[in-house]
Amino acid sequence: MSTTLAVVWDEALTGYDFGPSHPLAPIRVELTVALARDLGVFDLPGVELLPAPAADDAEIQLVHTADYIRAVRTCADGGPADLRHGLGTPDNPVFSGMHDASALICGATLAAARAVWSGTHQHAINVAGGLHHAMPAAASGFCIYNDPAVAISWLLSMGARRVAYVDIDVHHGDGVQAVFADDPRVLTVSLHESGEYLFPGTGFPNETGRAGTSVNVALPPGTDDAGWLRAFFAVVPPLVRGFRPDILVSQHGCDTHALDPLAHLQLSVDGQRAAHAALHALAHEAGGGRWLAVGGGGYELVHVVPRTWTHLLAEAAGRPLSPALETPQTWRDHVARRSAEPAPLRMTDGRDAKFERYDPARPNPVDPSIRACREAVFPLHDLDPEQPA
Repeated sequence: MSTTLAVVWDEALTGYDFGPSHPLAPIRVELTVALARDLGVFDLPGVELLPAPAADDAEIQLVHTADYIRAVRTCADGGPADLRHGLGTPDNPVFSGMHDASALICGATLAAARAVWSGTHQHAINVAGGLHHAMPAAASGFCIYNDPAVAISWLLSMGARRVAYVDIDVHHGDGVQAVFADDPRVLTVSLHESGEYLFPGTGFPNETGRAGTSVNVALPPGTDDAGWLRAFFAVVPPLVRGFRPDILVSQHGCDTHALDPLAHLQLSVDGQRAAHAALHALAHEAGGGRWLAVGGGGYELVHVVPRTWTHLLAEAAGRPLSPALETPQTWRDHVARRSAEPAPLRMTDGRDAKFERYDPARPNPVDPSIRACREAVFPLHDLDPEQPA
């Protein structure tokens, strides 16, 4: 596998900050970069840190309306809340510099997309990105500008014929799905806790889009590593292989973890690590090795986000970290200075992340979710929903 990785980073990316009481705390990104740096991930052969330029209005308008961008700017400059555009709600409170901070995240993901599409790097990551709920004319779910959708739109404008987007956040990737639901060039696959129980209340299997390229695996609360991985391998690789994308774009929200305070899945860092590895392999198998990855949700700020995204960075660099590896003392000291939470001692939760492949003849509690998704979309892609995976 390739060891050529661009990591787009600027400390200013932590300026995307809704305030001290908001769950989307920028310290999670700060601690991720600090952990990866202390473990030597950025010093690995073929890894390059790239600066994060801000996206300009023309780039943001690949997805968002001019009226919405003006509204964001007005609110960011001290204007009143604009509830028509979802600005000033408890989820999306207005903060000074909001437009600039959001444009920087969007620009960082665009820089990652350029690095991969130009061929200077096979893989690229913006861990501060993944704001997948934002709609073309409204903020939603902690997301102002939808950086994955902007990057995909840019890739299409550059000549990409097909783009596969896989979203493993615990919340449905509704914004990206909405942007591309009628575009047969973009396959969006979202594995998430069912909208029956969790924001944004969407992402059901019957949401297939005009061309059958919107795919949703709605998982029940309590799904653990074994069930999640069974569902992933039953749905994602067959569809992505058959779609034959020019590039794989993936969103790596880690709020699927059992410790996450905003959701109800039961994954471990070890299961999430297995998901990162599976997406890396799929990029090489089905996407010509081109892989653009972004962060996403994740609200256990010390024990989960830094470890799982550091595993993602190392995986993308082609040098996966041993789960048994101890976290560096320098990083633990940094955590002690920045948080009241004690730092985790190892890069593992001590789980083996084993699972059984999907087979209708050998039922599993997660199988109704798998079947519902497969029956809705597999025939539209000339795939047999009853085929074991």
